[in-house]
Amino acid sequence: MQLRPAMPADFAALGQVMFDAIRTGPCPYSEAQRAAWCPEPPGGDGWDDRLAQQALVMLVEDAAGPAGFMTLRGDGYIDLAFLLPRARGQGQFRQLFTAVEAKALDLGMAKLETHASLMAEAPFAKMGFAVVTREEVERAGQRLRRAQMRKPLRAVAGTAKRGSVAAAPCNDTERDQLA
Repeated sequence: MQLRPAMPADFAALGQVMFDAIRTGPCPYSEAQRAAWCPEPPGGDGWDDRLAQQALVMLVEDAAGPAGFMTLRGDGYIDLAFLLPRARGQGQFRQLFTAVEAKALDLGMAKLETHASLMAEAPFAKMGFAVVTREEVERAGQRLRRAQMRKPLRAVAGTAKRGSVAAAPCNDTERDQLA
């Protein structure tokens, strides 16, 4: 598996990754909920624009192509995080998140936030996120449960960029305890 920033040429494949991650493999959502959440692979100008506006789109790929990706908006929101079933349980979520967290720290962000699906809640919790609130959203007549989650990033004296709050990642020991 190789980790790298996504390029615009990757965006259509990432739409397929999102679709396949939602629609295939074990999942706590029903088939009707999955179909309502993602009826078809996202694509086109709207999808390309959404990805192009992210501060970072990180992907992991194997010999078969992209196997997962995670995005970070400029406001510290992790907008998208999807792994294909073939890439789950191999540390790929951690690798994607580590790259996203490093970018957030580089940008001087004080916290990261996301709305995690039932599938993504446990992996985000292992990365140090806590549930802020649980909620349900409606998609095409289906109710989907999810969790708003947040992870504060700790400030470190002497590392702040001008006009920003600096942060540091967990040390290796703390990071290993979260796994």
